[in-house]
Amino acid sequence: MSVPRVLAIMGSGETAPTMAKVHRALFGRLGSDAVPAVVLDTPYGFQENADELSARTVEYFQTSVGRRVAVATFRSRDVDAVTAATAVARVREARYVMSGPGSPSYALRQWAGTPIVDALASRLSDGGILTMASAAALTLGAFTIPVYEVYKVGEEPCWLDGLDLLGSATGLRAAVVPHYDNAEGGTHDTRFCYMGERRLRVLEQALPAGAFVLGVDGHTALVLDLDARTASVSGLGGVTVRVRGRSAVFPSGTELPIAGLAETARRLASQDDAGGAAGPDGNEWPPASSVDESSGAPTGRRSRRTGALRDETAYLAGVVVERLDAGDTRAAVDALLSLDAAISARLRAAEDSLDLDAASGTFRSLIARLGERAEAGTRDPREVLVPFVELLLQVRARARAGRDWETADFVRDGLARAGIEVRDGVDGSTWLIRPPVED
Repeated sequence: MSVPRVLAIMGSGETAPTMAKVHRALFGRLGSDAVPAVVLDTPYGFQENADELSARTVEYFQTSVGRRVAVATFRSRDVDAVTAATAVARVREARYVMSGPGSPSYALRQWAGTPIVDALASRLSDGGILTMASAAALTLGAFTIPVYEVYKVGEEPCWLDGLDLLGSATGLRAAVVPHYDNAEGGTHDTRFCYMGERRLRVLEQALPAGAFVLGVDGHTALVLDLDARTASVSGLGGVTVRVRGRSAVFPSGTELPIAGLAETARRLASQDDAGGAAGPDGNEWPPASSVDESSGAPTGRRSRRTGALRDETAYLAGVVVERLDAGDTRAAVDALLSLDAAISARLRAAEDSLDLDAASGTFRSLIARLGERAEAGTRDPREVLVPFVELLLQVRARARAGRDWETADFVRDGLARAGIEVRDGVDGSTWLIRPPVED
């Protein structure tokens, strides 16, 4: 029996209960229950808890997937020769290889110019299943986002050269973007692997002609069968082909030729309107979602299964923040109640999804923000004014002590124009808030 050649790209959740079924299905393609399987630890090799992460992953596969996996330890390119050779051998011998969370730029630096890259590629050429998730998934394409450097350090958005294992195996010239539907930011945009719409647009402008973004939602897998030349989507979300702000979304359950992904990208690149992207057979692929060029907000159609709640949450959260900043509390509360109604409707329908969890988290953060604004709005204005008025009164007292009546009167009159009445007495000066005096 020949060994299948499969590349699986997971957006996130590679060791979550939601993805156990996907792992079991992938292992099922290999037939035997005793096939060697390994986890490559490089992407998180720099972390102090790397041993703990490896142990958790081994335990996950044992208990949730029902498979034994070993760890191919290659935490940096500076490991000793025996450790490096052992890691390469384990990857080459395994029929199931997974690499996951951590830093994509770190992984690229450690793998560059080492036999690890050829060992990973051999799974796609000689047979086996290569599963790349989260940070490792970012390295698969021709171009890689240095997520930590941009999102955490503040570097300008840029691309790194990726391993391009995806291109070598499928011919797709793409930048893989996992965590595509990320909503951890609540009131700020962390979609597209924490880049958000603005930074993703900058990155897209730097892609060469013919390249596209291949987005994979959280807890979602794009499974590429290299022998059958087919692509299938499974999990909770969808897979997105995006070209310069225009997208086509393939929801969970979709099956299409691998060539259909490239054809969709070509059609999107040539479109002059926001319509759907036609496939190679002339029929429309799953509906495209266009993006408004000025605001970055979704304006086109999206598949019902790829997160209408996510879009509604992002829109309403934006309204709440904007109206609070503008001082329009009534409109902010109205948008907040609309979000509450949207969440309640999903709960009544017994929906259970990551989008619902994210929406609930956003709702709580907005409540906290409204509370902060309410506290500031109901606070005694004297609490805000005290340090400023008292400082000015000290300046005035010194002027009076020095018989500088001109300066003393200037301070008193200035405070009066600002609505602060100063009253001099035997024990010093006191003040109270009055309507401002007009000149």
